[in-house]
Amino acid sequence: MASIIDTLVEMGFPRNRVELAVSKSNSKDIEAVTEWLLTHEEDEVSTPQTQTATLPQAAESEPNEELAALATSSQEPAAAKSIRCDDCGKLFKNQSEVEFHAAKSGHENFSESTEEKKPLTEEEKREQLEKIEAKLKQRRLEREEREKQEALEREKKRIRSGKDMLEAKQRQADLEMKKIVEARKREKEEDRLARQRVKDQIEQDRLARKAKSASESHENAAIPNPTTSTPAAPTPKAAANYNEVRLQIRLADGQQLITKFGAKEPLSAVRCYIQMNRPEATPFALMTLAPRKVFTDEDYEKPLDVLDLGPAAVLVVQKL
Repeated sequence: MASIIDTLVEMGFPRNRVELAVSKSNSKDIEAVTEWLLTHEEDEVSTPQTQTATLPQAAESEPNEELAALATSSQEPAAAKSIRCDDCGKLFKNQSEVEFHAAKSGHENFSESTEEKKPLTEEEKREQLEKIEAKLKQRRLEREEREKQEALEREKKRIRSGKDMLEAKQRQADLEMKKIVEARKREKEEDRLARQRVKDQIEQDRLARKAKSASESHENAAIPNPTTSTPAAPTPKAAANYNEVRLQIRLADGQQLITKFGAKEPLSAVRCYIQMNRPEATPFALMTLAPRKVFTDEDYEKPLDVLDLGPAAVLVVQKL
């Protein structure tokens, strides 16, 4: 640490500011300490009062020390004034500078030297400072470039995340739409099967009634009529010869259904037909207007010709 302070002092920085920079930056790197000095040029440094007080004593003692050194130098052999690195030839003032150089360069061979390490000239100080500033600038550029790359990677990651989220939402929407379409298909198929069951039931009822009517006709033909001498008066429309009944059905919402049924089909077949083609699912009853008649549950089992609804009639659907 002392070598960093001495080096920066030789470069022209005040010692008190260098010591403050080393303390504030908490680093053993000379470039980091120099960067702190360059970026905190306006910071004030408090100096101890004892420093100025001891200056005169130091100044007075310097001549005495020099005289003592001259006196002893003539009597004793030359003492080592520096430490030389045998690997690169650099001179160092003290052991701290040697340790710093060894840690930074990896050199291991050092020896004492009588050659005194000369202080840096102004030009050398300038060159050293320019080198440090160039390194600091390069570090700043590298840091800015690294921050740009990190920001770019974060933006790419954000875009990928947003794209993945949109794709996930689209897949979810497609899945929901597929479920809706399948549900509608099932509903349509169930409606079709229900209509087919109603049609099959109507057809079975019609065939059963046709067989029953044929059986009754054969039985009536086999039994002799004891009242042949006095024929009964025909009932209204009983003598009419028609096999089909044309119906006009008026729904409650004003719509009309026009269809044809067999004269022997019961009124219940008409009710099933209305249930299949009527948009509403509420209960209803059937009636005629002229003459006005509301059909009961018993009437739904009677054929249309027996109910005097042929060969053409108008039925009105009445909500219950």
